[in-house]
Amino acid sequence: MTSEPVKDEESGVAPDVVALAKIVAALRAENERLHHQASTAAVLERAKGLLMARSGCSAAEAHEELTRRARADGRTLTEECWIALGDIPQAARPPFAAAEGAAAEGTAGVPGASDQGSPGPSRSMRHGPAPAAGRAGQAPEPGTEPRPPSPTALLGELGVALTGAACPQDVAERLLDHLAGPPVRADAVLLFSRTVHDALELTGHAGAGAAVADQWRSVPPVGGFAALETVRRGEAVWLEDPVQDAQRYHLIGQPPQKWRTRAWLPVTTGGRVTAALGVLRTVDAPFGEDVRELLRSVARLCAGSLRAGDLHPEPLRLNGRPGPSGRSGVPEGSGWCAPTGQPAQPGCPGGAEPGTAALVQAVFDVLPGPAVLLTPLRSPAGDVEDFRIDAAAPESVDIAGRRGRRLVGLRVLECYPTVAGADVWQGYLRTLTTGTPYEGGPFTYEEVVAGLRQRSVYSVRAAKLGDALVVTWAGHDDVSRQQALLADLQRLGNLGWTDWNLVTGAITWSPQVHTILDHDPESGPLPLDAFPGDVLPEDAPDFTRALQGLLGAGTPVDHTVRITTRGGVRHLRVVAEAVPDAHGTPVEVHGFVQDVTAQRTAELALTETRQAVLAQRNVLQAERTVAARLQHALLPLPGQSLNLGDLRVDVAYLPSHDDLNVGGDWYSALEMPGGGVLFAVGDVAGHGIDAVATMAQLRFTAKGMVVTGSSLTGALHRLNTLLLHTRDHHATATLVLGRYDPADRCLTWVQAGHPPPLLVRHGKAQFLSPPEGILLGATLRPSFGEAVCRIAPGDHLLLYTDGLVERPREHLDAGLGRLARAAETELSADGPGSLDTLLSRLLPDEQRDDVCLLDIHLPA
Repeated sequence: MTSEPVKDEESGVAPDVVALAKIVAALRAENERLHHQASTAAVLERAKGLLMARSGCSAAEAHEELTRRARADGRTLTEECWIALGDIPQAARPPFAAAEGAAAEGTAGVPGASDQGSPGPSRSMRHGPAPAAGRAGQAPEPGTEPRPPSPTALLGELGVALTGAACPQDVAERLLDHLAGPPVRADAVLLFSRTVHDALELTGHAGAGAAVADQWRSVPPVGGFAALETVRRGEAVWLEDPVQDAQRYHLIGQPPQKWRTRAWLPVTTGGRVTAALGVLRTVDAPFGEDVRELLRSVARLCAGSLRAGDLHPEPLRLNGRPGPSGRSGVPEGSGWCAPTGQPAQPGCPGGAEPGTAALVQAVFDVLPGPAVLLTPLRSPAGDVEDFRIDAAAPESVDIAGRRGRRLVGLRVLECYPTVAGADVWQGYLRTLTTGTPYEGGPFTYEEVVAGLRQRSVYSVRAAKLGDALVVTWAGHDDVSRQQALLADLQRLGNLGWTDWNLVTGAITWSPQVHTILDHDPESGPLPLDAFPGDVLPEDAPDFTRALQGLLGAGTPVDHTVRITTRGGVRHLRVVAEAVPDAHGTPVEVHGFVQDVTAQRTAELALTETRQAVLAQRNVLQAERTVAARLQHALLPLPGQSLNLGDLRVDVAYLPSHDDLNVGGDWYSALEMPGGGVLFAVGDVAGHGIDAVATMAQLRFTAKGMVVTGSSLTGALHRLNTLLLHTRDHHATATLVLGRYDPADRCLTWVQAGHPPPLLVRHGKAQFLSPPEGILLGATLRPSFGEAVCRIAPGDHLLLYTDGLVERPREHLDAGLGRLARAAETELSADGPGSLDTLLSRLLPDEQRDDVCLLDIHLPA
């Protein structure tokens, strides 16, 4: 409220009334001046105390240091105090300080000058322009256009205005009062505070509207929020292009383009970014460098204001207005100083005896249940508008999760907003008036927590203590919570409990039983002899005998039975036991029923699958037996070494460890008419009877064609044609075919996509260079070539199939190298060597393929 002169000649009232009005106006103005001076002095004293604690200087030295800093940087003393309280390092001298130092000369650093004597802006200025240029707080001359204030003057006025801010909401409102006009032209101001979980909470806003404030009340710690990025990086974020900014950030406002330009600045207190200041404008133009520097200075002022505000929680409000001296609703004679809940000291309203609040809180600290001490907050007319919590027991908790002493100083309607106007509220008022304790029956308290509607049941008792109330309450949510959990358990487990009283005939079912049995609840529960409904005829005898055993010998029942419902057949698990009397006669049966249809369906499907797998395994086992017998009949293995010409040949054949598959690996070694020797090693792709049959065709056809005079390459061409015209048109095979001439000890050989033979001579192993050749069955017009190898005395020539060298997820060269190293060690020029030892070194524990190996040795 501001005072205005009263003109005698225009008032039309008696001179005595006019004189009295002038006295009232003068007293009001003096009261405002003294109040403002006290607020400014408090800011100065806090800043001096902070400086004294850090440097160990005296109070006078601290005042001189603050004054020196203010003069050096072109600031007012109040502005410098806010910066010191914000614990911000001395900022560089702003670019406008030198040019406008004269504006601050004579006022900066002078107590009681512009920082103390000029009243702060009136609350009616909100959303209006900042004070015009000139002296701080001085109105423009009539008939002249108001000029925008200089940055230095604007910061000085803002520093003075912040002295009266009692909470972040007040800070936001006063910021908008001073930044709405040029040069900033702000339309809205937002203050977000950083939480312990690195999220943001909106603690103050002005100009944004209630809908926006409610929507952006909390910002989670995720990406895409400019305010959160400002807090994390400690740097200002300037948003000046709504189209591009919307692609990177979530823009505040509806629609997002409502504010064309935005600035987010970090607010640092104690060396840590604790808040973000947002300045939103409808101005479609970038922030100038002078405006940016001005806003950075504003953020530094906010740091001191918010840190100082940490010492004083948000003032309690009555009808949206703070009470006297910024402390809302402190009742005269209450004996309590708001908002801290500490006992009144001399000078506090009411002048109650010191130590009373501490004594009450000490008693509350040892109480086992929830309890609070409530002091009524009255309007000027004397009506109770709210209660302040001045002491709280440790078990006391509000809807925000605050407990114990954290509730002290808060309002009841702030902690429990929906209690206003309820029966318990009227009970509080009656107890205050009559002194009769209030005992309320269980009542339902409804609240919204984290967007979810919750109901709780309490019993409350209130007793008068002086001018305050001692309120205790007990919650009945344990029983209701257990009932809710039991209902959830039955629903999730698809089960329900049952109870039959055999004496009174009373039957009790949980609601889930009706759902499980597909039974109409309106028709009532079923008696025990008709439970659980329409049982399938094949299950009825066993279930009837189980119930007879339960009612006769008291044998518990755990039985699965099928019933017919409108949705089809259901499988039920029925568990029950009988409660006998003193003579052993059952008088009550209780248990539960569970729908296990899904489980039984899965079990039946699994059983059918297992049976099908076993049947298929038996078929494969029979097929393997036939294939193995056929393989042994077509491919007999010699019991000892073969002497063919001047060569000694050892043969090894090892089937795979797979019991269900027989491979198509084969060999042939025989002496031909004329003294030559035929060697062949092959591998048919695939397993089973088809592979064995194809192997037999290739083996006998190859021997027949070579023995009757066909060339080796001609034999491969005919074998390729034969394979293309078999029943399986996709069958393929690899083959090494060789003819040894004892006269010149030369081996002429061909190959069709088969691993090359390995020659071991003088302890050194070397693979033969293969001639041209592609696997059989791959193309209609293959091309094959011949190669010649001379065998010297003592040589070993190994012919083998790929199962000897191939490994899963391993390159073939690694297997070939392993074979060469083993052959150099195990095969010598003096004898044939041991193929068992060689195979044990090469084959893994889990052999996945058949192996066929021929060792052709010319004795020394």
